[in-house]
Amino acid sequence: MRERELIAAIGSVLGAGADAGQIVRGPGDDAAVVRARGYAVTSIDTLVDGVHFRFGQLTPSEIGHRAMASALSDLAAMACDPGEAYIALCLPDTLDHANALELTRGAHAVCGRHGATIAGGDVSSSETLTVTVTVVGWAEDPGTLVGRDGARPGDLVAVTGALGGAGAGLALLDDPATGVALQARTRAELHRRFARPEPRFGAARALRELGATAMIDVSDGIAADARHLAGASGVGLQLTLAELPRDEGVDAVAAALGADPTAFAATAGEDYELCACLPASAPALLAADPELAARLGPISWIGLVRDGHVGLSFTDGDAAGLRGFEHGHG
Repeated sequence: MRERELIAAIGSVLGAGADAGQIVRGPGDDAAVVRARGYAVTSIDTLVDGVHFRFGQLTPSEIGHRAMASALSDLAAMACDPGEAYIALCLPDTLDHANALELTRGAHAVCGRHGATIAGGDVSSSETLTVTVTVVGWAEDPGTLVGRDGARPGDLVAVTGALGGAGAGLALLDDPATGVALQARTRAELHRRFARPEPRFGAARALRELGATAMIDVSDGIAADARHLAGASGVGLQLTLAELPRDEGVDAVAAALGADPTAFAATAGEDYELCACLPASAPALLAADPELAARLGPISWIGLVRDGHVGLSFTDGDAAGLRGFEHGHG
């Protein structure tokens, strides 16, 4: 199958030419035509084999899923509505077209679950498998978007879900013996946390309703991403390591690696949970609204926003020694 045939096959997977909400013309034309709505929120992510994943460790479907989910997570962190996605594949000769279609299906399935649509893309050859995803979200009012720069002294710091699972899942892929004592169910869940993360759109909307003043997705580890929030807002974030929620199995994996579990959870990265700053009234509001709490899901209160020194500190650890890391592994 040549490149044009592959593009046509991908178009069939995506439903070429179908009108999907705001998509007037999708895959199959020279360019996508989208019905605009209010304000566009745009982000782009690139995943490279050997840097952000290893092809032999993940299935093509998981690679496509992970690429799309990580890009959509940036939109969730802004609390906007997901819209269109554009995916560019640079494929080595060693990857056949059946694998390319499976990768596309993985990305397409993530979009379907979250109300996004792949509206176009490109295919090219390369020595290294590279997946670039551009995503566009929408907001009627830019004032409803949550950036990184609104945290205020007195706010509480919260994180959704649990941390460390993706890092533990990667450790198991790099060395399966690391989790030899784990139950099969726990190993499978840690693998899912790395290979098939989900953007937290529902939680983001709930956090916005609670009055979130600043928000970021946890991609580089909360020790790094909390610093980003602090710097953008010009405040100090003081967190407590002992309050960080950890996925089941993280402690065992960290111990096998000779690492402190709380430090591991703070720095492992790629969990794609949401770290948010909220008014001090948020816990009481959440306790009084079970429906909102259900939409938000598990949340942990992990620190405070303080005036004065700009940056990150821990009540029970050395912030200088916990830096997080950049995406990927090599």
